[in-house]
Amino acid sequence: MVSPLDHKLLRDLWRMKGQAIAIGAVIGVGVMMLVMMTGLVASLSETRAAYYERYRLADVFAPVSRAPQRLAGHLAQIEGVSAVQTRIVGRALIDLPDQTLPVQAQAVSVPERGRPALNDVYLTDGRLPASGRSDEIVLLQSFAAAHNLHPGDNLDATMNGARRSFRIVGLAQSPEFLYVTAPGELVPDDARFGVIWMSRPGLAAAYDMDGAFNEALLDLTRGVNAAAVLDRVDRLLAPYGGSGAYGLEDQTSNRFISEEIDGLDAAAAGVPPIFLAVAAFLLYIVISRMVQSEREEIGLMKAFGYTNTEVGSHYFKLILAIAVGGAIAGCLGGIGLGRAMIGLYTDYFKFPFLVFQLDSASFVIGVSVSVLSASAGGLLVLRQVFRLTPATAMRAPAPPDYSRVGGALRRLSSWLDQPSRMVLRRLTRQPARMAGAMIGIACGMALSVAMITIYAGFDRTIDLTFSVVDRSDVTVSFTDPVSDKTLFEMRRIPGVKRVEGVRNVAAILRHGQRSYRGALTGLPKGPVLNRALNSDMEPVEMPQTGAVLSSVLADILEIEAGDTVTVDVREGRQPVLNIPVSGIAETLLGSPAFMDLGALNRSLREPGRVSGAYLTIDEAYADAIYQTLQDMPTVAGLSLKSQAREAFNTLMNTGAGAIRYVMGAIAFVITFGIVYNAARIAYAERARDLASLRVIGFTKGDVGFVLLAELAVVILVALPVGAILGYYLSFGIAAGFSTDLYQIPATFNPASYGQAMLVVLAAATVSGWMVKRDLDRSDLVAALKTRE
Repeated sequence: MVSPLDHKLLRDLWRMKGQAIAIGAVIGVGVMMLVMMTGLVASLSETRAAYYERYRLADVFAPVSRAPQRLAGHLAQIEGVSAVQTRIVGRALIDLPDQTLPVQAQAVSVPERGRPALNDVYLTDGRLPASGRSDEIVLLQSFAAAHNLHPGDNLDATMNGARRSFRIVGLAQSPEFLYVTAPGELVPDDARFGVIWMSRPGLAAAYDMDGAFNEALLDLTRGVNAAAVLDRVDRLLAPYGGSGAYGLEDQTSNRFISEEIDGLDAAAAGVPPIFLAVAAFLLYIVISRMVQSEREEIGLMKAFGYTNTEVGSHYFKLILAIAVGGAIAGCLGGIGLGRAMIGLYTDYFKFPFLVFQLDSASFVIGVSVSVLSASAGGLLVLRQVFRLTPATAMRAPAPPDYSRVGGALRRLSSWLDQPSRMVLRRLTRQPARMAGAMIGIACGMALSVAMITIYAGFDRTIDLTFSVVDRSDVTVSFTDPVSDKTLFEMRRIPGVKRVEGVRNVAAILRHGQRSYRGALTGLPKGPVLNRALNSDMEPVEMPQTGAVLSSVLADILEIEAGDTVTVDVREGRQPVLNIPVSGIAETLLGSPAFMDLGALNRSLREPGRVSGAYLTIDEAYADAIYQTLQDMPTVAGLSLKSQAREAFNTLMNTGAGAIRYVMGAIAFVITFGIVYNAARIAYAERARDLASLRVIGFTKGDVGFVLLAELAVVILVALPVGAILGYYLSFGIAAGFSTDLYQIPATFNPASYGQAMLVVLAAATVSGWMVKRDLDRSDLVAALKTRE
């Protein structure tokens, strides 16, 4: 049997359904983000672990120039090594009829018989190359899909300077290539980089590796000291050109997946509390207003024998109903949104399977935190219920005294009409409540400002990276560091306007206990096509002796200008250099370290060497230039900036980048929820006053002005406050979206603030229209019967 208090609870919920839905929506989006993000973290983490284990992804990767196959036995004898797989890898250029440029690829050997012991492949179509068939290859499935290639098609590729024809016999995916990028690039593009698997004898013949290998894969036993194993491997392979073994955590594909998971995990911990805190604030205002307006009912309930606990429980149930309803809706929304997002991640990371998995803890945490945050706001109000005695509650509170206004306000009131004076009196006599509404609206606008700023930051990253930092048209990479005389040969190609050399040296940079596996980039004096810039977007002059680190790398190494960075070079003679840090540069792509090209070559004792070049060209000669560059034996690959920009733009609109659109939509929801509740509360508190004005002759327009002008003033005050809060909040959210791959700048952009203000004004317009509609439809007799 339903008790009288529960009947009242249902009536109250129906009466304030608009506010309940708005507050529940704010709670719901907080829980939705929690469920979605924790679900994505669980899905990516568990799928990655299962994929790695099922296809035996190696724990250690050890590249080497050329080592005899007999060393595999010595590697297997290292304590802690459970399995060893040697293989041959090499660069290739694929010629496609629909491409003006050859496409870069990585060729990987597979055993002539059987499957790889480590780094196995998942065949999506076809089979592995047959024994003795060196012309058969398996192609990376995502690359094949990008170019509409299928088993049975033929493919031409250049390997080690020789052009060869192959027949595709299968398509595959691999845990090693979930995040696929061309050498020297950070942005994945399925159409611009492929992977070829072919039999080991065939690849050995192509790269002169009979009886040898150039990469060893190792699997480790549980609990082994990985650092000790890496040290043993390096010492064993050093005489054969070993460039430094590294663990799975530094493998390029796994590294970017780990960053994505860590970013989602951090967002799941930091974003939902913002929404739940706002919801608690809104519930506090709503329930406080209800207690004030139902003083007489509370007194009557206590007079009829209801205890403080029973009366308090009634209002607490109201809080729980809104909180639990919002949390349940958020859980369902999180499931739906998570399943929608998982499709983006399937394309973003090349998992053969990726099913959205629910984290049961997120449901428990989401509902529990929603109830607790809502209760925190409600309990402050329930204290007022316990303090009210029946006699006090049934006596109407003393009306506010508007007589003792200050001289300035009195003079201002004399210039205003009656409705305007009513608005001014309410604003000045209830400053705490007005300040609360203003802060809530300002918080909603701050979130909108931050998200719109992030939108602009993503666009600015793309524009600065490809228009200000990199001003070339074509990037050329060489198979090995070559003489800078090659640059003069490129300058003589008809249609080439400018050529600038660059040298990228693979290295481990260390400072104290911190280290980073990356590269040292040598730039020429006064570079024009590819530059290092400071925080003011001004070119950084390369010093003759020191290095300039990107701000991201400086933060990773916890290093400042004037300190010394240790550079453990992982190519050539592999010297260890101690280089002073001369400055810090602002970069938006990657985490580079820069040096003067001449100074870098002197430090390596390899003068006049470059590993790549940036070119500007005349588009009328483009095809001829591409063909000439392709025919140069030292050229390993070409990259067009226009294609790289398109790939980078795609990257930022998938995966973590796509979540910014979700958060932008949520920012509007929370802003609307706050503004709508402020308007509804103001209407509920003044329903009797507004009805009285109508009875004594005020028009609907006058009454609407009295109600909505108050909201307008609060919003106008909230706009600059929200702009200030949004300015600082945008830096925190930009840092959350930034990774080692790209950095999102949070800069002052007037357009972002204008758009955020329009969001608030749009929410205010809709909310005002809805409240004004209810005001025009209100029952004057019923409103006048309400006692105060």
